[in-house]
This record gives sequence, C-alpha cells and structure tokens, in this order.
Amino acid sequence: MRIPFLLLPLLAAPALPQVTIKTSQAEFEVSAGGYLRAHLLKGGQRLTLDEPAATDTSDSVRANGSPLGPFVVDPSRVRRSARRVEIPARAQGVERTTVLEVHKDFPAMLLCTVTYKNTGTAALRLDEVVTQQHRLNAGLAQGEAPPYQMWSFQGSSSKWALDDVLELTRDFSRQNLMGAALPNGYGGGVPLAAFWTARVGLAIGHLEPQPLALSIPVRVGEDQRPRASVTLRPELTLNPGQSYSTPRTFVMVYSGDFYEPLRSYSLALQARGWKLPKPSEEAYNISWCGWGYQFDVTPAQMLSVIPKLKEFRINWATLDDRWFDTYGDWNPRPDTFPGDSIKKMVEEYHRQSILAQIWWLPIGVEMRGPKAPSHTYIDSKVVREHPDWLVLGKDGKPAIMVRQLATLCPALPEVLEYHRQLTEKFIREWGFDGHKLDNIYTLAPCYNPRHRHRSPYDSVNAMGEVYRVIFETTRKLKPSSVTQSCPCGTPPSIAWLPYMDQAVTADPVGSAQVRRRVKMYKALLGPQAAVYGDHVELTEVTRRAGRKADSGGGFASTVGLGAVVGTKFVWPQTGDKFKTVALTPAKDREWKKWIDIYHAKMLSRGEFLNLYTLGYDLPEGYAIRKDGRTYYAFYTTYPDESWKGEVELRGLAPGKYRVFDYANNQELGRVDAAKPRLPAEFRGSLLLEVSR
Repeated sequence: MRIPFLLLPLLAAPALPQVTIKTSQAEFEVSAGGYLRAHLLKGGQRLTLDEPAATDTSDSVRANGSPLGPFVVDPSRVRRSARRVEIPARAQGVERTTVLEVHKDFPAMLLCTVTYKNTGTAALRLDEVVTQQHRLNAGLAQGEAPPYQMWSFQGSSSKWALDDVLELTRDFSRQNLMGAALPNGYGGGVPLAAFWTARVGLAIGHLEPQPLALSIPVRVGEDQRPRASVTLRPELTLNPGQSYSTPRTFVMVYSGDFYEPLRSYSLALQARGWKLPKPSEEAYNISWCGWGYQFDVTPAQMLSVIPKLKEFRINWATLDDRWFDTYGDWNPRPDTFPGDSIKKMVEEYHRQSILAQIWWLPIGVEMRGPKAPSHTYIDSKVVREHPDWLVLGKDGKPAIMVRQLATLCPALPEVLEYHRQLTEKFIREWGFDGHKLDNIYTLAPCYNPRHRHRSPYDSVNAMGEVYRVIFETTRKLKPSSVTQSCPCGTPPSIAWLPYMDQAVTADPVGSAQVRRRVKMYKALLGPQAAVYGDHVELTEVTRRAGRKADSGGGFASTVGLGAVVGTKFVWPQTGDKFKTVALTPAKDREWKKWIDIYHAKMLSRGEFLNLYTLGYDLPEGYAIRKDGRTYYAFYTTYPDESWKGEVELRGLAPGKYRVFDYANNQELGRVDAAKPRLPAEFRGSLLLEVSR
C-alpha cells in the first residue's frame, strides 16, 4: 500500500520557509525558526503534545565553548522528493544540512540526520550537539491537565530498581545517559523516551543498531512543560572542510502507551538489518534457580530439590552466583564444588530429565583490591596471562564495570575466542544446557594504545559480539539450549538484545515493574517473545504500615501477561537460614496451583495484544490471544488493593462469549462483543479466559 505523502512549502515567511511533511497517519511541521513539530492524524483530528516556545529550535550546537547560530536557511537550496526533504542552513562558518525522511512502512515516524560542515578557515571543536528538542504540554490533548501530567517511558539503564515507566511530576528531571558505562557500572539501555496521555503520545530516540554514547535528558521546566532531546558530546574537532553527522534520530506520534513506539522502533531497526532470533522452544518452560541458597550453594543442596521439581513438572534448574573461584577464570570453587562435582551434578539432573543453566558474567575479570559481597578479589589468571586484553581508561588504568570488575575488551578477536572457549567448556565439557548471563549493562570506552582502536568507543560497540559468540556457540552445540540475559534492575541494551532466547524482567521491585517490563520486552522482541518473569519470591510488593514490602509471591503478574514462571524456593526446609524462601506447606499449595495453571494455559506462547493504555485505562489491563481464545488480566497497583466496577473486554470479534475466571476456577457469565463490559470485584488481580 502506498502511503499518501505531501511536502507543502508555507509561504508566510519566504526567506525562511516552513515545510510540512504529511503521511496517512501524521503531519510534521518544520517551522521558520527550525522547530520540528509532530501531529497525529486520527479521527479527523490533529493531535499533539508538541508546544514550542517562540524561540525554540529542534537543533543546536556548541562549538569552541560557545553556541553557534542562528542558522539561516537558503530557500533556493531546499531539496524535496517523494519522502525526503533536505534543508541547508549557514551560521558563522558552519553549514548545517538537515535531512528529514519518512519510510513508507512507518508513516507515524519521521527520521532525521543533521550534518555540520566546517566551511571556515579555523578548526572547530564540537562540544555539544543537540537534536530532536521537544517542549511538551499535556493540556493540548487533555484539556485542563497540568502541562507535565503525562506518563513516560525512559529507557536508560542508570540505576537499579529505578522505574522506567512512570508518571511525570512537577519537579521531574532525569539525565538518561545511554551507551557507555556510568561511574556506578551501569549503562546501556534502550535509546528512546516516550510520552503519552489518554489521546496522543510522542517519542524520540535514535535508530542506530549500536549502543551510542549520548543522553536523552527529560526535565520539567519552571513553565511546567517537559522538555526532551537527543544530546551528544562528540569530543571531535573539525578541520576546515570536515563534517560531522548525528546518528539517525526520530520523532514519532502515536495513540496508546509506550508499547507502540517501542514496537515501531524495533521493527524499524529490523528493517535496517537488526536481526532477532526465534526463541528456543525450551525458553517457555518453567525454571527453578538455586539462588535461594545464595552464594555458598553446594551440589547436595542443588540436587535435594529434584523430587519437588519433578512433582511440579519443572524441567530447568539454574546454578546461580558464586559457584566459581574467580571472575574471568570461571573454574569451580574447590570448597563447594570440588573435583568434577559440578559435572556430576549436571549428569544427575539429566538422569532425572531436568536441564541445567549456569550463571556467569562475561567480559568482567577480577583484579586484586576490591572486596565484593561474596569474596575478596585476587588477580585472575586471565589478567595475569593477558594484561594487554584489558580496557584502559584515559588515565591508563583498568576501566571498571559492575561489581568493581576490570574489563576485557570485546573489540579484540582474542577476547571473543576466549569467550567461545569458555562457552564450549560450560556446554560441551560440563554438559550445561544454557546460560544465565547476569549483571549485563555496558562497558567503558577503551583507550588502551595496544588495541589501536579507530575510536575509544570501539569497545562499547563491540560488546554485543561477545554475546553473539556465546549465543551462536551454544545453539550450535545444543539447538534446544536457553540463553538468558539479565540487566539487573534496569532496561536492556540494544548491544546484546539480539543474542538470547529469553529476556528477564531483571530483579523487579514489585509486580507492577514485572508487568511493565514484560510489556516492554513483548514490544521490543515481538508479541510471542519468551520473557522470564524472574523469581516470584521477588515480585509481589504490598504496602504495610505505609511502606512497601516483599510478600513472597507474584504469580498473577507473570502468568497473566504471558511471561515464563521462575522460582528460587528452598526445599526441604532446614532451620531458619533460608526461611524467607522455604517452601512451606502453605506455599507448596500456592506454588502447585499456579504452576498447574501455567502448564495448562501456556500463555507465554500466546500473542500479546496491546489493547489498553497504561496509566489511563483502569484497572490496569492486558490481553493475550491463544488457541482461539482471548485471555484478559486486570490489576490494581498493589496486590492488597481492591477494585470494584466494570472491566472492558476489548478486541473481541462480533458474537457472544463465555467468561471464566481461570485463577479461581469460577464461571462469570457471558458477554456480547457489541457491549463487552463485565461487572467485577477483585483484590489484586482478575484473570479471565474468554471463549465462544
């Protein structure tokens, strides 16, 4: 289908012409002052959150310590074609060329690249380049709403447990650094910020498959308007005649919540060659993890749960953190896994028809000095033998990542080969069936002169190659393997997102984070992606005496959204050491109930449907289609809250339907798709199966 497309020069200011780019779904206006404003075309209306101030522009640059501009457009040099417009402008010995494009398959997304060329006679140091600057006002779409009253998704991986989906506040401010490592060891992220109200949304970001070092700052100003932009610090000097181009950025308008721009972002990346694998069939099966026993787990403890795993029909077991001697060497600890006990443990699992994953943290290596929660670091063997493999900072010292670990540079072929050999050891020699790759964020730029990088960011851009080697080597050895990747407490990085079978909601704080991260991954990886809900012992948070507290179970948010159930229970219970995760008789009944439901419905294999807008449709709603039936899930913010009213069962084809509460095994009557509303009263969650 060809999308209607129109470029209209607006003649109010002939010296600085405005340009309108119109598609079947959106209209983008470039003002005479250079502000790019986006409108959604829906139901005969032009909807927007974009509200520029009189002096606002979408692009700005600081060079040699001062701002450049204003840039003056030469109307005679503006170039237009079917889906593209090129706008040149000049200021102070610099030529700026803005290229705007619409792809026929993404009519609500406008792509932008800005090139700065030094046309002067002296060198030009680029300090800061800003593009996609937008000033927002919720009141444009929501009448009397305060300008900042909107919801937002912000994809930076900057701090453990920070909400990436949240409602903006009057004093909100977040830097949203992306790509390279932060001082706390985090970093990476999804380079996108989205904003929405009940009627319209706007998103900005970059559309490059590499984890570029930049920021997408969001701040509510004194005027109560949120401002957002894509901000780069090139650390680059342009000699006369040289040019610098921004990454390909975008602005998108949409209806709904953050799922819509994330899905379009993923599909647009895939159209540019970003490839996502189909998950292994095993990635949808429940997993038990030995982390309930924490750092000093033993083979006896790992194997003691086998009778309960078989009773629950759990076919995966994960050996978690600290089975090893040193980060980077990855040999079994002699005090807990002596001799070949780790290999024998895997063999016993296999005899019991249980598959096994192994926990590890690629790229990171120990060096003498820091003390982690688990043990005091020593110089690992790989560092002693290959100190030239390390990522070095500008000061010539080893760059540090999470857990105060030094870093192997993934841009080196030798480092990739080392990780291939480690993978073969775990999978072929020890017999494991997959990996739990944990604490995955990003790494620092590399200034090691021996590596002869073209750019210090070669290390950052090459990070995904390590995970590609692990993933492809594992699949080659065991096609039914499961590689799981966990960016603990944060969103993922696009660097390694294509190289796994199973995403993880990543140490969520509360079931609301579980639901929002499942929705995020279903958007990024596809509506049938395998998303691990993480240990249910982590995920249900109630309010007690005004405080949030773990309540020890969160099955409803995992099962209802089509995520994969995970648990870390300890069994049999011995003493008080592990009592918070011990499988008591009461928990045993609860676990059996939900695991049976999971096996019976297997909603993780269903198709996630985006039918409800988070923040505006109450109660919070989700839907999945599977085997000719539609499954709905409704939630209160906290599981100890109650809700009473009508729920709307959206997306049904014409006809009458049976409604069944599958969590409580209760018939709730019938509804007609012509008026699909159902009276309901529930506490925490309501899970429905709707069929003819």
